[in-house]
Amino acid sequence: MEPTSAPPDPTTAKGGEREGERGGGGGGSSSTTTTSYQHHAPATTTTPPPPPLSRYESQKRRDWNTFLQYLKNHKPPLTLGRCSGAHVIEFLKYLDQFGKTKVHATGCPYFGHPSPPAPCACPLRQAWGSLDALIGRLRAAYEENGGRPESNPFGARAVRIYLREVREGQAKARGIPYEKKKRKRPSAAASGSTSSGGGESTSLPADGGGGGGDSGSSSRVASGSGRTTNVVTSAVASTTV
Repeated sequence: MEPTSAPPDPTTAKGGEREGERGGGGGGSSSTTTTSYQHHAPATTTTPPPPPLSRYESQKRRDWNTFLQYLKNHKPPLTLGRCSGAHVIEFLKYLDQFGKTKVHATGCPYFGHPSPPAPCACPLRQAWGSLDALIGRLRAAYEENGGRPESNPFGARAVRIYLREVREGQAKARGIPYEKKKRKRPSAAASGSTSSGGGESTSLPADGGGGGGDSGSSSRVASGSGRTTNVVTSAVASTTV
């Protein structure tokens, strides 16, 4: 005979079901707690990127970094506080080696020629306009980085004189004069309006004085008195008649 298997114990089966229910209940509470924790987690905020710099600001930053690197490589090294107008002029002369403007020497046959027909061996320099704009940017950058306006080496008198000499020298060598733009003076406009107003005010009494021309007097006061005398005389004559 085949051995018969014992029937399952109902108590054990119910106990297993109860344990499964307990395990399931515990799992449900765990998932609820996790969901609640995720719900109360702080949201991460992303800061917007800074706006891009303008072309002028980008160029000013590059120029400032170039000048600081020049001071660092200077022999002996220089600090920004000890920098003077003479060091700024040395920096401008240092930049001439990277220039792209042909400046003819005095002995060159194309000296003063605006459009030379052939190339020559004259050196390339930085154009005056480029140097002038560079000094303007560095002067602003110096004060933006904590420098005092009264001690700004880029605004020194020696730097202004050097730029003027470069402008005049390049104008003669290249045959291209640099003319300043003429600005309208407000005083000239004001004087013009005053003179025109004066003309109007002068013409008004002339019309009033025309009525007194009968008296033949050159003075307006005399002409007025002449009119009064004529009126009184004519009134006396009519009364007598």
